[in-house]
Amino acid sequence: MHIGARIKELRMKRGYTQDQMAEQLGMNRANFSNYERDVATPPGETLTKIADMLDTSTDYLLGRKDHAIPEWATGKDKRDFKRMLEEDGEIMFDGVPMSERDRERVLDVLTGLFWDAKQMNKRKKKSDSMDDFKSNQNR
Repeated sequence: MHIGARIKELRMKRGYTQDQMAEQLGMNRANFSNYERDVATPPGETLTKIADMLDTSTDYLLGRKDHAIPEWATGKDKRDFKRMLEEDGEIMFDGVPMSERDRERVLDVLTGLFWDAKQMNKRKKKSDSMDDFKSNQNR
């Protein structure tokens, strides 16, 4: 998926129009539309603003990472995730340090697993709360 498609997909998921995005970026809709159609590539500063507005990373928009931050993620979830990624220890396999390329691949997998685990925990807490509620009503 190209950068334009990623921007458009997240913009639509977040419920923004092209006009709203363009206004926040200080440009006209036609210029923003060019980004979504891959006619033009946003400069670094603009790309960072777009990523912030769409609550994702520039790496995701650029296609370097395949995992966007889920819509349901809270501020705490995002801080937990950032902390996990910032732990800059060496990743070893069978006692041998991994190459940078392999380390990135492992982190990509961990990213997906992290968000899956967070979502399952949220569902479990919600389910446990409902069970407690039903139990209290039956008393």
